[in-house]
Amino acid sequence: MSRNEEIATRLEAFADLLEAQDVEYKPRAYRRAAENIRGHPGDVEALATDGEDAVQTIEGVGDAIASKVVEYVETGEIEELAELRAELPVDMRALTSVEGVGPKTVGTLYDELGVTNLEDLETAARAGEIQEVKGFGPKTEQNILDNLEFARQAHERELLGEARPYGDRVREYLADVPAVERVELAGSIRRWRPTIGDVDVLVGSEDAEAVVEGFTEWPPADTVIEAGTSKASLRADGFQVDLRVVVPEEFGAALQYFTGSKDHNVSLRNRAIERDLKMNEYGMFREARSASGSRTQSDDDVSGVEDDSGQRAGERVAGETEAGMYETLDLPWMPPELRENRGEIDAAAEGALPDLVEEDEVRGDLHTHTEWSDGKNTVREMAEGAAEFGHDYLAVTDHATGPGMVGGVGLSDAELADQIEEIRAVDAEVEVDLFAGVEANIGADGSVSVADDVLAELDVVVASPHAGLDGDGTDRLVAAIEHPEVDIVGHPTGRLLNQRSGLDIDIERVATAAAEHGVALEVNSDPRRLDLDGAAVKPAIEAGASIAIDTDAHQPGTLSYMRYGVHTARRGWAEADDVINTRDADGLREFLGL
Repeated sequence: MSRNEEIATRLEAFADLLEAQDVEYKPRAYRRAAENIRGHPGDVEALATDGEDAVQTIEGVGDAIASKVVEYVETGEIEELAELRAELPVDMRALTSVEGVGPKTVGTLYDELGVTNLEDLETAARAGEIQEVKGFGPKTEQNILDNLEFARQAHERELLGEARPYGDRVREYLADVPAVERVELAGSIRRWRPTIGDVDVLVGSEDAEAVVEGFTEWPPADTVIEAGTSKASLRADGFQVDLRVVVPEEFGAALQYFTGSKDHNVSLRNRAIERDLKMNEYGMFREARSASGSRTQSDDDVSGVEDDSGQRAGERVAGETEAGMYETLDLPWMPPELRENRGEIDAAAEGALPDLVEEDEVRGDLHTHTEWSDGKNTVREMAEGAAEFGHDYLAVTDHATGPGMVGGVGLSDAELADQIEEIRAVDAEVEVDLFAGVEANIGADGSVSVADDVLAELDVVVASPHAGLDGDGTDRLVAAIEHPEVDIVGHPTGRLLNQRSGLDIDIERVATAAAEHGVALEVNSDPRRLDLDGAAVKPAIEAGASIAIDTDAHQPGTLSYMRYGVHTARRGWAEADDVINTRDADGLREFLGL
């Protein structure tokens, strides 16, 4: 796995700490380097092994930053970053999750009031101490109080797209530990929920202590929280990673149990009771019976918390593999994304589980940006990046003008016409098929912010809400769907995870309109969005709507976000036939009416 995300996160932490100390210029340079490393189409770790000069081939990475990248790849840490953290021992991620609180504010409040975390911040605000700090005031203090609860809730859940790279990395690291026989991620990260609590990793081994020792030596770890004989927890870049080690013959049972969800597990365990079985994290057991034929184990509802006593009692009939746990209940193995107790158990029992869309079935990306608006690369560079990624086609859909376009990055109708010419010219010279498109804005009344005659010249029209993202947006989206030139509704609710909830929509009504008018609803793969979410995808498909899984990529490297969108669609029971960009280019043209 590329470590680009991990390295970029470290550089962003560097930038935050420098800004908190009121250092000029450097924070901007570190953030620019982080952004370009995150979006770099190649593996930055591989560049680092070739030395600082190779790392400096990435735009915005000078010798000072390149040396830190090499240092991190070689040693697992950046000494200067550790020193900055010691000088400013604050929970930067948590504090800056409060709206209006940036790194510089964090630095000031630490220097003046000793604020290090959300609890300190709330205490200081409620005591009226913040408004007494120079440069602050009653309005700032009240704004902090108003936004603390949302920030606290958001901080309890990390973005899947930020945490998953750490999960993948620790899994790969543990796979090389000699004592490890099997290793998998578990919990909500294995179910690909849009936000997660902690990164859970499960290991099967006969030598738990050796595994724990190896785990605590993982180079990215900042802090070891605890380390026992079969469990351990550590923190890396603000993410908590929890390890549990079980014996190999119980690995499948533990993997099923710790993957969850709780509601899914409760339903399974009650199904086990109906079959005179006991299901828990140690395996599936056939309970012993008394001479009268009654069960000797408790018949209480299994949803309660149980201790370890008696949990392995009875004849073990499954536990080594996860599939075996399901088979003993007369069920097929279920993909983790489905395990939310939304009908998957009944569907499995009836042989009606969906054949979920796979990552490698997606043939192209229909929502991307270039330097014509707020992207980082040219049309040609995005096309070449798509080819390298393995796509057959790419739609260039730069922003049009309209509400929500910060900094005037949207294209006018005349500029869109000019861009169409460039896209056609590049299309003739690159491996992928290029589609000329636009991301138009959906106004409060459902209007589309591009003239109809320009829309008619485009291949793909993505219409998305960008402003006024509160209240009910159903009528607004339906009106846009009814526009004859709209092909896709982009990020339909406009939500930003851990930042804003976005529009409320009646998904069944929106999806019914989309099905009637041949418009696809987008699953935006940007980890900050994942919009539509899985809970909305399922009813949308049931209403007959098509889905488009897009990345909203602003540089070639973020085309890799596609996997988050695919797994989000899988959470909504999406099959390949439900997704328009699993079609080949001719099939897509048919959907678009080209």
